Amino acid sequence: MKTISVLGSTGSIGTQTLDVVRHHPDIRVAALSAGKNVALLEEQIREFRPRLAALADEAAARDLRSRIRDLDVRVAYGMDGLIEVSSIREADITVTAIVGMIGILPTMEAIRAGKDIALANKETLVTAGHLIMPLAKECGVRILPVDSEHSAIFQSLNGEKYERIEKILLTCSGGPFRGFDSGALEKVTVEDALRHPNWNMGPKITVDSATLVNKGLEVMEAGWLFGVDWDRIEVVVHPQSVIHSAVSFVDGAVIAQMGTPDMRLPIQYALFWPDRRRMETKRLDLCSLGALTFEKPDTTVFRGLPLALRAMKEGGTMPTVFNAANEMAVSRFLRRQISFTDIYRMIESCMDAHTVSPEPDVATILSVEKEVYARLEEL
Repeated sequence: MKTISVLGSTGSIGTQTLDVVRHHPDIRVAALSAGKNVALLEEQIREFRPRLAALADEAAARDLRSRIRDLDVRVAYGMDGLIEVSSIREADITVTAIVGMIGILPTMEAIRAGKDIALANKETLVTAGHLIMPLAKECGVRILPVDSEHSAIFQSLNGEKYERIEKILLTCSGGPFRGFDSGALEKVTVEDALRHPNWNMGPKITVDSATLVNKGLEVMEAGWLFGVDWDRIEVVVHPQSVIHSAVSFVDGAVIAQMGTPDMRLPIQYALFWPDRRRMETKRLDLCSLGALTFEKPDTTVFRGLPLALRAMKEGGTMPTVFNAANEMAVSRFLRRQISFTDIYRMIESCMDAHTVSPEPDVATILSVEKEVYARLEEL
């Protein structure tokens, strides 16, 4: 029996994680957390019967307690609740499916509690990789990637020595606006941005995919996960989303992981690694694929990627600025307060105004996040 806790159980990755659990009776759910989706969390609690649940604030927690008063489930809230869920004693693995830098402290506490991490919260490594990775090594904890690209790299490295990596080839669908010029990008709507051609993801990550910000975040995450300098990670646009990423080795061999675009596969692989379990999903039919195509990303139009590369090079607190500015900008775009290309302008404005602090601790990272939010509130 394997026991898990899930941070962000009502989001896209969280719900798909629980779908994996449904098909494997030897996984038990010890704890769940959500933001404010009380109704869905109640359904999940009644189905999976965790011992602990947490919500973002006290009002939501009070509502949940009232709804599940017939069950023996403790309800917590806020950051303390997230930390309780992430580090609950019974869990073997903590699935970090929560979005944003709010995942840093719960992830670190889960590591200190000896939990393996099924990592879907890329912001944790983007902003605090210099803290997370040494802590995981010190505590003997495994960081198991859930993002499809990082899972593909992880699978391609199975049995290989990391020091034999020449280059990581990080694939990218190109999003819904691939081929657009700058003028066309100015006019896109929220509905347009949420129409991803291949993947079923939450709204924030879907917009990040459209701006290529997500790919910049993934480059940073890959650098920390696999110990590769960022200049040895190449982003390759692959519109069919069949090759999820690949690794080029020093002898010229390239090993790639292929499959249909189904997030349950990397989730299940992380939960059962190093084993593979049968999964009922559409199988990849090579004969029906036709052509697989590859191209370089258009970094002139899709400025999320070059801005991310700038944040990586400057280091220190600059990735935090990049990430925090993007979080607020995407939130405003989804509320129809700014245009799609304003996302880039807001990120760049915050980066230009920031003085980098090298090797920041958690308090500094969270302080910089607040500073970015305050700056953008004034714009």
